[in-house]
Amino acid sequence: MARVLLVEDDPTVADVVGRYLSHAGFEVERAGDGHAALALAAECQPDLVVLDLMLPGLDGRQVCRRLRERSAVPIVMLTALGEEADRVAGLETGADDYVTKPFSPRELVLRVQSVLRRTLAPPPAGRGVLRAGSLVVDVAARVATRGDEPLALTVREFDLLAFLMAHPGEAFSRVTLLERVWGWTYGDASTVTVHIRRLREKVEADPTSPALLLTVWGIGYRFEAGASAGDVGPGDVGAGGERS
Repeated sequence: MARVLLVEDDPTVADVVGRYLSHAGFEVERAGDGHAALALAAECQPDLVVLDLMLPGLDGRQVCRRLRERSAVPIVMLTALGEEADRVAGLETGADDYVTKPFSPRELVLRVQSVLRRTLAPPPAGRGVLRAGSLVVDVAARVATRGDEPLALTVREFDLLAFLMAHPGEAFSRVTLLERVWGWTYGDASTVTVHIRRLREKVEADPTSPALLLTVWGIGYRFEAGASAGDVGPGDVGAGGERS
């Protein structure tokens, strides 16, 4: 049974969401403020955190940032009023997904299940290792490294990088990436933009002049198979250790 840490200071919202998550088969732990959330996360080691952005004491962004310093636990952020600035801020601090208030508890459960499905499910058969010079993504183990250094990627960052590396040279729109990586048939395309920016900060030699994750103007993004970032060289992108 997957364990979800629900961080919400409104008792009514916490009660409703907690009951829906429990009925969906999750073990639910609750915290009402940021400091309690960090302490409980260290104690119970949740499989996923549902984190309200507006909290007393430490707000959701601060909690998310501190969780990210020590863990890659998936985080679904709850943001108020659907303000784009709040959504972007949550994603930029490391949230994997977000749901805007007011929201349907059923929608939140579906988002939680979607994120956990990618994290906990066994890897598909035939998925191997993707390489681009010093950048290595082991799809089955869900481990990414650059040189000898492991990359601290969120669930969505890992999925996005692996998807683009598996389709080198192919341009995808943000809407298509939402469908193929997030599994959303609708959603805010700025989610993809934020994740691309965060990935560039982690995998590019110079994030301000990306060589791997390129913007295709008027379309979206592509992974450049013949790029040179660090020791990335032409023909170094492939699966299972083979050049392609």
